[in-house]
Amino acid sequence: MAQEAIWAGSSSFSSGDTPWGLYDSDSDFTSDVDKFADWCARRLGYPIMSVELQSGSFYACFEESVSEYSAQVNQFNIKDNLLHLTGQATGSNVTHKRVTPTLGRNVFLSKQYGTEAGVGGDVDIKKGSISVTSGSQEYDLNDLFVDGSESGAIEVKRVYYEGTPAMQRFFDPYATTGYGTINMVQGFGFGQQSPAVSFTLMPLFEDLLRVQAIELNDSIRKSAHSFSLVNNKLRIFPDPTEDSTMYFDYVNVSDRDNPLITEYSGSANVVSDFSNVPYDNMQYQYINDVGKQWIRKYGLALCKELLGMIRSKYGAIPIPNAETSLDGDTLRSEAAAEKEVLVTQLREMLEQTSRKALLEADKDEAEFLQEKLNKVPYPIYIG
Repeated sequence: MAQEAIWAGSSSFSSGDTPWGLYDSDSDFTSDVDKFADWCARRLGYPIMSVELQSGSFYACFEESVSEYSAQVNQFNIKDNLLHLTGQATGSNVTHKRVTPTLGRNVFLSKQYGTEAGVGGDVDIKKGSISVTSGSQEYDLNDLFVDGSESGAIEVKRVYYEGTPAMQRFFDPYATTGYGTINMVQGFGFGQQSPAVSFTLMPLFEDLLRVQAIELNDSIRKSAHSFSLVNNKLRIFPDPTEDSTMYFDYVNVSDRDNPLITEYSGSANVVSDFSNVPYDNMQYQYINDVGKQWIRKYGLALCKELLGMIRSKYGAIPIPNAETSLDGDTLRSEAAAEKEVLVTQLREMLEQTSRKALLEADKDEAEFLQEKLNKVPYPIYIG
């Protein structure tokens, strides 16, 4: 049976009465929705005036008001937390949850610099070698990959000979003090090297200084080839006088410069941008009284807007010997202004409680407190 087109004075909500059913299972919502309908009807003039809205109209406006509040708050939270949620699983619902900032994003960015500095990163640094021929100075490193083992351009990071490791000249080979010492040294992974007991007792920084000294001595005192590298074409100085092997480290340019090759690649189930941050509709029962008051006022504005649309169907209705004008346009204008004010107030409050704003307020409070403490006289001790 169809409902009357005019508010009957009471309502009784049942699950399924709202258009979307977003909150039909929320006990607080089902408890408040009929109270909201009665309150709105009274604010719109009932029972002095007839209100051309059904209970379903009030229910729809209340549901929309709750979802609008949820959307406004969630939009702000996404903006405030996107930097820290990027790369996280989209299946982890963060609605009504505190998002704690981490250093994950900073670490991720530092990896990009680490690749260039040679101290880490996400890009695989590969190794290659060339056979240096006596009397030949120039070598095209790109020609090494004509077999298809690498595709695209490469960028050479370092060219070097495999010299004798400094570790092999680290200790006196005649310092052994017996077979038991050799067994102990082998336990440290040095095989038949013989650093004797002193190795296990010296501070680590002495080991580092000794290795650095050996390598620096080799680079200064021992003659070695120098080279120039232009567009991956290697030129060696002076001319090699014997055949040997030279090594180089390189990266594929496509690996380094491809923005999609990151720690998040290969998975479509991670947060990438605003569109897939896992914020769902807020649960009405978890919204505080401040938020519920906003929802009631916004819902009233929606009801006023809807009633204005209904009354605007006819600009005037005839009565005996005259006609009377309806207030549809006035209601719609008032509703639009009220909605704008409510949304503006909510957004301003959210901005004032953003992470950045709270940190700035905390800083100002700390500075003010420090300034106040600086004016407190020091105590004077007598005796």
